[in-house]
Amino acid sequence: MNEEHADSGTRAGVTAEFCGLTEVEARVRLERDGPNQLVASSTRGRLKHALGPFADPMVALLLVAAPTYLLIGETVDAVVALVALVPVAGVGWVLERRAERTLERLSELTAPTASTIRDGEVKTIGAVDLVVGDVVVLQEGDVIPADANICEATQLLVDEASLTGESLPIDKTKEDADKPDSDSGSVWAGTTVLTGRATVEITSTGPRTRYGKIGTLLATTTNPATPLQQALSRLVAVLAGAAAVFCVAVMAAELWRGNGWGEAVIAGVSLAIAAIPEEFAIVYALYLSIGAWRLAREDALVRSLPGAETLGSTTVICTDKTGTLTEGRLSVAATANTTSDMTAPSDVGTLNEADAMLLSAGVLACEPDPFDPLDQAITAYAGQHGIDVASLHSAHLDTDWPFDPIDKYLTHVWRLPDGAYQVAAKGAYEGIVAHASMSTAAQVTLDEAHALMTEQAMRVVAVASARVPGPTGVRSRDEAELEVVGLIAFNDPIREGVDDALAECAAAGIRVIMITGDHPVTAHAIAEGLGLPHQYNDRDLIATGDDLDNASEEQLDGLVSHANVFARTRPEQKHLIVEALRRQGAVVAMTGDGVNDAPALRAADIGIAMGQRGTPVAREAATLVLLDDNFATIVAATRNGRQIYDNLTRAFAYLIAFHPPLLIAALLVPILGKPLLLLPVHLVILEILLHPIVSLVFQAEPADPDVMTRPPRPAAYALSAAALWRPYAVGITLAAGVTGLYLVGLDQNWSTEQARALGFATLLAAQPLLLLIERRPAAAFWRSSLNVTKELAIAIAAVSLTTAGVLYFPPLATITQLEPFPAAWWTAVVAVAAVTTLWSEPLKTVVPARMRNRRPAHKSSQPDGASPASGSSTAGTINGRHDR
Repeated sequence: MNEEHADSGTRAGVTAEFCGLTEVEARVRLERDGPNQLVASSTRGRLKHALGPFADPMVALLLVAAPTYLLIGETVDAVVALVALVPVAGVGWVLERRAERTLERLSELTAPTASTIRDGEVKTIGAVDLVVGDVVVLQEGDVIPADANICEATQLLVDEASLTGESLPIDKTKEDADKPDSDSGSVWAGTTVLTGRATVEITSTGPRTRYGKIGTLLATTTNPATPLQQALSRLVAVLAGAAAVFCVAVMAAELWRGNGWGEAVIAGVSLAIAAIPEEFAIVYALYLSIGAWRLAREDALVRSLPGAETLGSTTVICTDKTGTLTEGRLSVAATANTTSDMTAPSDVGTLNEADAMLLSAGVLACEPDPFDPLDQAITAYAGQHGIDVASLHSAHLDTDWPFDPIDKYLTHVWRLPDGAYQVAAKGAYEGIVAHASMSTAAQVTLDEAHALMTEQAMRVVAVASARVPGPTGVRSRDEAELEVVGLIAFNDPIREGVDDALAECAAAGIRVIMITGDHPVTAHAIAEGLGLPHQYNDRDLIATGDDLDNASEEQLDGLVSHANVFARTRPEQKHLIVEALRRQGAVVAMTGDGVNDAPALRAADIGIAMGQRGTPVAREAATLVLLDDNFATIVAATRNGRQIYDNLTRAFAYLIAFHPPLLIAALLVPILGKPLLLLPVHLVILEILLHPIVSLVFQAEPADPDVMTRPPRPAAYALSAAALWRPYAVGITLAAGVTGLYLVGLDQNWSTEQARALGFATLLAAQPLLLLIERRPAAAFWRSSLNVTKELAIAIAAVSLTTAGVLYFPPLATITQLEPFPAAWWTAVVAVAAVTTLWSEPLKTVVPARMRNRRPAHKSSQPDGASPASGSSTAGTINGRHDR
């Protein structure tokens, strides 16, 4: 390395040399070149949105019914069908627009940003507003927002796999930056900074970038459907297929009886309107978008809507320790040099020579103007104890050997003002000991201090130093003379609320696994302090990264089945843990913040990125982004996810119970040779009522009291037999009651309009009862608090007013072809509605109890049986507490 590799400083420290554009210049260029969108927005978006309501099957069927009525001379009915298009299409448009507005607000919150220099100041702006000529400051973990030339860089390694397919990182050296045609002197949009920092000048934006030219391929990529989406698609396909068959059968029956094509088409259209379950997809999308917005208000941004659904089924949460379980605010808690015992900060008076050497070496092992919390803690502590940090960092950083992920340490080579060179290294105790020397007495002293520090749940960093003639350009040679000078230990307080969150997880049947790079003893102490289960067969079980590396697939499965604490792990090993858990049927949530966490985040059912300290790569790979980086927020999001899932299940149950009366009446009555019970106008009225009812009532339901005291439900539970057997049965009995009363009315020699009114009134009277019984699927509604929400009251009032209007308001009664029936029959209406819907309420406390309390299929964290790695090379490690 040479002077041209000098550190470019932090994002705040680059403005002295690079002025960038002015806001006025940037505005002019933005108007000229357009936004920096790698994949342009669809130009058909507005047209598609405007035509969206016409894709609703209900609208299409009404467009068939209207001209058919005209052909058979029913002008009034034709006008009614056409007029009905307005509210039907309008309801769909309003609900869709509501979901879109929610998604737009969420996309604004998750929009990528960039640090650029405008008017001589570093500013954070939306990446979409970058223009040619902008000077952008990059650091580890950034996704490069546009094509650019490198102005200055330090140890810049870039992952270009997303663009070129090259699996190895590319070293972007400053020497090649002077060559304008060199790829090494440029960075490309869509690629990722793995290590180092750089200042770059934008050369191309948007579709003119290399990535933008092939970005349309990315736009067409879709994520696989979730289990619930797959189940929903199958249900809709089956019901739609059955509807098509029944429609043909009904039309054939009408023609066989000598009715004309007009009557046959109307009968077929009526059955199709009754049978096609287009509401399921609308309700699914709406509930998830509303749920995602609610989660965003609680510091959890959902980047993929199905994530809101999956949260409710999470069975395992794998979480980082630092910054998630802990506050991530490191402060030096103790030091130990090679000649003295551990010293707490309060015990430090005037520094002795060994302490001064330790802190000076620690400062030189930190980055100048540090942004890493550990570096900030070291430099702050050293400054408070008389070390001239600014003077030390005024030297020239000649070589910055990057962090070694295997031995977990890094090394700096400094050229001091007097021309001498000093090497300083810091990292994990084991890693530093492997690359530095020390006397036997010093090792005994530091081993004892290290054991004491780790037992007190401190994070420990070892420091080594050496004076050398000069840099060699070879890492092993630069580090050959290193000598260990001591240990620096840090405290990281447990976050407020984490204890309660872990207890809530335990009550909810959610297993929590802590993954940390800390020493096993430190991890054990943290687990003890948190009350996190970490025993197997009455012995402490703290697994390590070495255990993961050495285990076979079978042993790995056993390991992740039992171990709740993983220490000395590397980020890429998270992927192994996720895969093993998912093989066992677990629904896994995994946290991460670094570039190397991205594969695990993608592999998990729910990838959770940190919003404050997470890299853009991690956030892009994640399903959920935590704005406060707090484990308690994960648990709160899971609680909300369960509420979303419960309410979605209730909405689906209501829809299932709602459809059989429509379908059976539309199918059975024509087969019996009777006049249609439900005409298209009646189905339109029900449609106009149905969408708002389902959208308003169930999504506003508060969480059940036991939402976090019961096991997670399987991902497709909402459409399973356990969830829907009762709504199907209720719908069938209600259909029998409605159709039966209609036939009874005809047998009473009533007019068709009166008999039809009797059946329709029964169907409407049953709707409030369906709402009540589906709001509380686990207990009879009279055994739980009614808790009448505003939305429920509005829905019941709307049904009541509609019933009165279509029966007793002459203009509406004429349009709907209904006539009031004898008032005494209202007793029969209420009785049939109640009996055919409420009969299932006592069964709620008997039949579904076993189904509701079933545990997930994946293995428990502490089952009986053999050791997870018995007979393997890792058995001795994972079956007992680490004491290294």
